[in-house]
Amino acid sequence: MTQAHTTSEHATPAHPARTHPAPSRAVGPGVRLAALAVVAAAVCALYLAWGLTGNWQFLIGRRALTVATMVVVAVAIGMSTVLFHAVTANRILTPSVMGLDALYLALQTAIVFALGAQGASLVPGPARFVLELAAMVGASVALFGLVMGRFGRSLTLLLLVGILLGGLLRGVSSFLQRIMAPQEFIVLQDRFFADFTGADPVLLGTSGVLVAVLGVLVWTRRHELDVVALGHDLAVCLGVRHRRVTMQALAIVALLVGVATALVGPTLFFGLLVAHLAYAVLGTDRHAWTLPGAALSGVIALVGGQFLFERVLGLEGSLSMVVEFVGGLLFIGLILRRTRS
Repeated sequence: MTQAHTTSEHATPAHPARTHPAPSRAVGPGVRLAALAVVAAAVCALYLAWGLTGNWQFLIGRRALTVATMVVVAVAIGMSTVLFHAVTANRILTPSVMGLDALYLALQTAIVFALGAQGASLVPGPARFVLELAAMVGASVALFGLVMGRFGRSLTLLLLVGILLGGLLRGVSSFLQRIMAPQEFIVLQDRFFADFTGADPVLLGTSGVLVAVLGVLVWTRRHELDVVALGHDLAVCLGVRHRRVTMQALAIVALLVGVATALVGPTLFFGLLVAHLAYAVLGTDRHAWTLPGAALSGVIALVGGQFLFERVLGLEGSLSMVVEFVGGLLFIGLILRRTRS
């Protein structure tokens, strides 16, 4: 007894950290998320106030509409990508792998091919928005129900079917584009890239409400998503209904991507870019931080990029091309890193 007591007494000073804990050198995710929020607010304010001359009220109104559009798209795409990474357990994939972008391009091609350039321009914006959103969400839900219902929890098969459908839709679009008139193809090209500056205020308001409601639903599931991201077996052992949460998350992903795509157009690699930016900045996998972090990163990327594109560089064109180029480089880098590891 004496030797054991003496050994324990001598062992106690070997752990000085228990008596005098060393301060953490890392900045917590809360502070980092607050910094992202400050940067996002500053970028939005800078975009609104920079270089106001003449009729400033008119300029503020137009710029506010552009900023609001970017915020809605950033929140929708950022959250949907983080959700998709959680249920697929793969951070290289994006929701576009399900073929939603290909479906959007196929719809636009079919409308221009059937109605002509002039007829397509006469289609009301709300009607086109509802048609595109209903088609994308309906196709996604049908795909989820068919694959996940018949083949259990085969996410791999779901992704493969989505890739195949996306390739099929791109082939149909390419065929229709080859046989349509040149003037119709020129009109169609403008719809192939996301446009953040010409959103309808009514559609923007509707999209904002939908994204806000879906964001609240996602936030209430944030703890379950942390468990689902651990994998099917661990999630079931911890008492989470993995299949139910996965199906709900995929349905929300389809709605978020559908709303953003129907509002401004396709964004292929933008979600991958902002999600990994949030992962790198926050340094955590908890969805209580990564979900708002991805949304804020998207706001910084879009609004800040548009500010540099228009105000600093004085360029005219589509910011989405630059974003997709950077996101594509990130995608290639992730694949190469995964291959080396």
